[in-house]
Amino acid sequence: MKKIINSNDAPPPVGPYSHAVVAGGLIFVSGQIPLHPFTGELIIDDITVATNLIMENIGAILNEAKAGFDDIVKTSIFLTDMDNFAEVNEVYSSYFKNNFPARETVQVAALPKGVNVEISVIAVKS
Repeated sequence: MKKIINSNDAPPPVGPYSHAVVAGGLIFVSGQIPLHPFTGELIIDDITVATNLIMENIGAILNEAKAGFDDIVKTSIFLTDMDNFAEVNEVYSSYFKNNFPARETVQVAALPKGVNVEISVIAVKS
């Protein structure tokens, strides 16, 4: 059995998918791009601001699922330019205190809406 999670505090999905799906004790959060949940503004020109916005959107979705950053077990980060890795990593790491999740970071040719970063996570349901 699965449960669909959508948060009013995260931007609406830009396609036919849910913010997250809870199944088998795990929360699968769809890839988030730097889209402001209330204004619809897309952040493209500042990777630090973009990454922070993505992490805040992920936090809102996890909160809706009654979870938080400490519950994340796996993260996938997609970058269009690996030269942005250090800035993304600095923001990303500020959301975790210890027991960091497993993670991969990959460079891709393109991302939706021309953004420079997208992040998805898998968390455990407490």
